[in-house]
Amino acid sequence: MQARGCDLLLLISPKQVDQQAAGSAANLPVATLPAVGLEAGRWAAFARGAWRAFLAARRLFAERPPAAVLAMGGFTAAPPVLAAKAQRAAVFLHEANAVPGRANRWLIHLADQAFVYFPQAAERLGRRRALVTGMPVRRQFQPREAAGCRLALGLDAERPVLLASGGSQGATGLNELVLRALPALAAAEPALQFIHLTGPNDLERVREAYAAGQRKALVRPFLTEMELALGAATLAVSRAGGSFLAELAAMRVPAILVPLPTAADNHQFHNARAFAETGAARLLEQTKSTPELMAAEISRLLRDEAAREDLRTALARWDFPGAAEQIADLVLAAMTPAPSGSREEVLATD
Repeated sequence: MQARGCDLLLLISPKQVDQQAAGSAANLPVATLPAVGLEAGRWAAFARGAWRAFLAARRLFAERPPAAVLAMGGFTAAPPVLAAKAQRAAVFLHEANAVPGRANRWLIHLADQAFVYFPQAAERLGRRRALVTGMPVRRQFQPREAAGCRLALGLDAERPVLLASGGSQGATGLNELVLRALPALAAAEPALQFIHLTGPNDLERVREAYAAGQRKALVRPFLTEMELALGAATLAVSRAGGSFLAELAAMRVPAILVPLPTAADNHQFHNARAFAETGAARLLEQTKSTPELMAAEISRLLRDEAAREDLRTALARWDFPGAAEQIADLVLAAMTPAPSGSREEVLATD
């Protein structure tokens, strides 16, 4: 959108992961809206937060009237969509998951167009309103030479690497499963190195486990250079959020997906199943897994280059390198000049 001459404003929540990610949005104005996540039994708090976010968005839009708003999912996007709709801005949604979130299910009736990653999401949102465009990923997410990525992260260039990533939430269950599998895995794969992204709560515990086992491991709560971690990985063990799956696909990283069992509407399971059914990943349910099963599946894929190559080939189906450009073109085609005469798009994301 910037390359096409648009002024942009990125609206985010106060959550740590949003604040951290926004730091890499070079030359892009960012505003934080009050959190409005919907939790069970807290409708009053949700309503108050949504109203505050709506008023904040309306104040922002009074100064910079939007021609279009693109909501990337989550309840952070709902108030600015309503505020923008009141100013007759064009409204667009993007849904990253196979099962649309509640915010997008509510907002679809206000949208001029919805974009989706998974065909299943188009069916659930209504095919006349939803278009399968894929998931935009940053340009640096493309296949890389593994040795260079490993050296950049302080790892041995020649030894295989397992990437374990639980995402911004729900990492504890995956961390526990990987750590419990570590003794068996270390015995079966003594050369294996690890990149383990723990999330904010388990950093020291995970570091101590690798140190106790004398394993070569890079352990971080998050990693901004995710393209290096994926480029270094021989195999990944991860949750199954839509954005991370798109990055796996773009970089052709074979993966064992362990969906977050408490995800809203069990959407991570449906994401992972869509990948597994097309041969693009292996699915391992957390509630049905054991450390022994995890270690055996990791070892099996590490030793079977042909199986990993099959996964890489299937991942191409889920890679949409032109997604960002397609979405930008469609948004621009529907935009009308803002009252000031300038063209501005607001990207609201959670």
